[in-house]
Amino acid sequence: MPSPDLIHEVERQLTVCNACRYCEGYCAVFPAMELRRTFDEEDVIHLANLCFDCRACYNACPYTPPHDYAINIPQVMAEVRVETYREYATPGFLSRLFQGNTAVVALVALVSVLIVFGSVLALQGGDVVFDDLTEEGSFYRVIPYTAMILPALLLSGWWLVALAIGGVRFWRATNARAGQLIDARSFLRASKDAFGLEYLKGGGDGCDYPGPAKSNARRWLHHALVWGVLLDLVSTTVAAVYHNFLGDDAPYAYLSIPVVTGTAGGVLIVVGGLGLLWLKRVQDMDPANRRMLALDYAFLLLLLLTSATGLVLLAGRETVAAGTLLTVHLGIVAALYLALPYGKFAHVVYRYAALIRHHIEMEREAGKMLG
Repeated sequence: MPSPDLIHEVERQLTVCNACRYCEGYCAVFPAMELRRTFDEEDVIHLANLCFDCRACYNACPYTPPHDYAINIPQVMAEVRVETYREYATPGFLSRLFQGNTAVVALVALVSVLIVFGSVLALQGGDVVFDDLTEEGSFYRVIPYTAMILPALLLSGWWLVALAIGGVRFWRATNARAGQLIDARSFLRASKDAFGLEYLKGGGDGCDYPGPAKSNARRWLHHALVWGVLLDLVSTTVAAVYHNFLGDDAPYAYLSIPVVTGTAGGVLIVVGGLGLLWLKRVQDMDPANRRMLALDYAFLLLLLLTSATGLVLLAGRETVAAGTLLTVHLGIVAALYLALPYGKFAHVVYRYAALIRHHIEMEREAGKMLG
């Protein structure tokens, strides 16, 4: 859990904010904060995960450093989120291994690639690895379908279960006293906010990111990343239907649905990922949290490598490097799946849960006012 000193510091800053209320229209944190007069650990964890790091409050606040109050809400909220990801991930030793350690993530990616490549080379032989992949079913000459799909399903199940356990633990911890139940209206409103990236709009004109000037760049780059992932999911799903129900094996034609959607998704991820990396490089570091920044870099680089190796595989599948490119791509995918629950991707679960709780609280408050 976040240390008592960190909880105390967030409580101190929120108490000042609650007295000032200058930033109450900027994001979901401030109306949720105003429902409280004191802030315990449960409240701090909930509010921290409700924060989208838009930084509008930081640049509007008259009490940021060097003022004696030293208010820096984006920085302390990010620190609590880092602790949240570490605390609720399971198993805990993998969380400590991956979190904020870009070198470890890079090493895991390298080892994954070497394991896949070495296994294929030993079992299938060099003739298969160093050959083009133009004929139907040639992907499965490099790695048999069962050997490809079973590890993928196991790793997918791994990160889904790990994130689900973390989400349940987070929900219980932040609702221990409230006993809040998810209702359909709150769920739908939270979904609208999440998929629309509502709170990356800052005060309405965009985030104060990468600097104090309002900009929607971060929001649109996040949209590119999200839609890229969704398109890649469509590509994988359609390819599974082709293989299992239509008897059509990879590689597919360049204008087929799996290739078109997968390529579009890969391009969007590369554009969104590179754009977000650039924004992080040029951002104002005063409200930033370096531990969170390390998580950002590790996740974005793995996601970029996954998409980039997929696109390179598509471009080079008619060359003798195709088998090698396929093994490299699958090794990177394995590393991504293994690391997903223990880094920045975890915010998808915890922030979504915080948004649901936020709308439940807003509904209750509206009901009290009407009653």
